[in-house]
Amino acid sequence: MWHFGRRATQVLQRPGAFALVVLKGFRANQGVLLAGAVAYYTLLSLVPLLILVLIVLSHLFSEDQLLLTLQEYLGFIVPGQANAVVEELRIFLAHREMVGGFLLLTMLFFSALAFTVLENAMSVIFFHRVAIKRRHFLVSAIMPYLFNLFLGVGLLVITLVSSLLQFIGTRSITILGQTHSLDQFSAVLLYGVGVTGEVLLLSAIYLVMPVGRLSLRHALMGGATATFLWEISRHILVWYYSTMSQIQVVYGSLTTSVAILLSVEIGALVLLLGAQVIAEYERIGHEPVEAAGQPLRTESPR
Repeated sequence: MWHFGRRATQVLQRPGAFALVVLKGFRANQGVLLAGAVAYYTLLSLVPLLILVLIVLSHLFSEDQLLLTLQEYLGFIVPGQANAVVEELRIFLAHREMVGGFLLLTMLFFSALAFTVLENAMSVIFFHRVAIKRRHFLVSAIMPYLFNLFLGVGLLVITLVSSLLQFIGTRSITILGQTHSLDQFSAVLLYGVGVTGEVLLLSAIYLVMPVGRLSLRHALMGGATATFLWEISRHILVWYYSTMSQIQVVYGSLTTSVAILLSVEIGALVLLLGAQVIAEYERIGHEPVEAAGQPLRTESPR
């Protein structure tokens, strides 16, 4: 607790210096390059992962209900492009009887690719942890599928909560003889559930991806930071696509894929920046606040 208070005090006293250290460390770790790799493999993994989750949950909920909930919360991941993704998923589910054993195994493989690449990216940012302790390769192999299961359970819970809040939105309440619809209240709660789920998901990633035991407090700090940055980025993207974007003129039929890749790229940058915040925060007390991360170097052959 004392270390946490001392670290927090140093950051609050010199927030600009700490932010500069984070950015320098991110640049030294080739954060933009890492985010590009994470974004590419996330794009490959996103649709197979969603298909697998929907196939399982469709035994508990109607497809329309699941797709409606997914469309609501995909807006947090791919702003402005959720409708296009959901329509592709709807088409696939309409022909899911064509899914054979080989295709199922292929989707399982691709759904785990993003987590594997993300783990490697985290090992670069948390290099001080990897140098001390390495993760067993079997743990790294199983972890993506456990995380897929976690995401499925999360979507199940969100679907239940979303259905309840949508039901509340159809109700009204009478105060001093005046009837007020609960529709706006329900919409605010839905947004709050989405942001809360975002913080918890990002915190869970920070909690399990880095090697070694990470403090829950630090994971929540990184999750809250990344969520704050992503919410700003997400609203800017929505505004840009709806007002100024000429992306369809440039890319034509590739517009949806390029827009989704851009959103995922920015999301990956935010995710890794949150990890960098945690890594630099852990170094406080061991290194000066002004000390920036050193670039990765390889020795030239003699």
